[in-house]
Amino acid sequence: MKSIFTTALFVCICHWALAQRVCATTEYVRSHPIDLTTTNEAARGAIRDTVANEVINIPVVIHLIYKENHQNLSEAQIRSQIDVLNKDFRLKNLDAKNIPAAFAGRAADTRINFCLARVDPDGRSTSGIIRKKTSKDYFMGDDGMKFTNMGGDNAWDSKRYLNIWVCNMFGRSLGYATAPGSQADKDGVVINFDVFGSTGYLRRPFDKGRTATHEIGHWLGLKHIWGDDDCGSDDVDDTPRQQGYNYGCPTYPVITSCSQNSYGDMFMNFMDFTDDGCMSMFTNGQKTKMRAMFSKTGKRNGFLYSTSCDSSTATAGPLPQDTIKPVAAVVVVPADQISVYPNPVMDYITVKSKDVLTLQGKIASVYSPAGTLILQQQLKTNNDKLKLGHLIPGVYLLKIGDGDGSRSFKIIKI
Repeated sequence: MKSIFTTALFVCICHWALAQRVCATTEYVRSHPIDLTTTNEAARGAIRDTVANEVINIPVVIHLIYKENHQNLSEAQIRSQIDVLNKDFRLKNLDAKNIPAAFAGRAADTRINFCLARVDPDGRSTSGIIRKKTSKDYFMGDDGMKFTNMGGDNAWDSKRYLNIWVCNMFGRSLGYATAPGSQADKDGVVINFDVFGSTGYLRRPFDKGRTATHEIGHWLGLKHIWGDDDCGSDDVDDTPRQQGYNYGCPTYPVITSCSQNSYGDMFMNFMDFTDDGCMSMFTNGQKTKMRAMFSKTGKRNGFLYSTSCDSSTATAGPLPQDTIKPVAAVVVVPADQISVYPNPVMDYITVKSKDVLTLQGKIASVYSPAGTLILQQQLKTNNDKLKLGHLIPGVYLLKIGDGDGSRSFKIIKI
């Protein structure tokens, strides 16, 4: 069922006025339907849930849409944004030390990690950065940047990639995000080019990459901390009620008529409207809410099956810049010549081949989604086993052999 769901779409079209953030959430909500049906990945071969200690890896594709040279951001600036996201979502940001003692115990490592995609939806290797020159002077909040025929760039599979469009937005807009369940070809985050990253061409006081942190919080189901209402609720138990949003860099504590105690507002939360330099935390409750998006029925569950952070899963040459022309795939060993079972696996997995292919002497390698080599074993026969019982639940890559003759398999450890 599809419906306008005013409490579930958290889109922030932020404008710069006297150096403060302002959102037009309601206007976007009214015109964008949300799919309220549950997600089921059974058709993809397995259903699994997250586990408490699992680090969820999210492949990111940056659609950099530019007209002027200064809008064509450097790779260093783009990578600085990924670095900010990983620090903010893992509570490794240096300014976390500024969190007031009253709130420090609520600050959370969400165990969500971001990487620039290394493999595109067609199996081609990629840098995760797509540069598109446009004739558009600017983009409105009508999703034009998300479509090639409107001067932007089409989305990649939104069940496997976080699409981030970086472009010149009308006026002083900072960005906006779709909510879980949004239309697939529009799903993702839009960020103005001069508030993206923490180095390079940037606009103060939004020059530390926190616009993307804030918007991805929306993309993962979070509301603004004040619930978009006077003393409203963001549906998270450990964030205090606020009378409204904060902006600039307030002095702690901020006490209002909504304050439940002397601690006041949690204005340093990434989901408030303070300046980049005054944002520093997600809470444990926000962590729980975001990670729920990856559950068996969550709208972001597909990311548990994505291995696009791992360049070794590519089956073709690199994706050319500014083109959609397919690249011929590298010839690999046909999948039906190797059997890998059971999958999902609990303890041992069997690697077996037909007589036409000899596995004896080949190296079997197991990688994490981030590309880290975890296990390596030389196969002794055409019917050998690998012990995987010690691995934590998650998605892994099993690679047999090397070079163009290698074969890769996605393994679900339960």
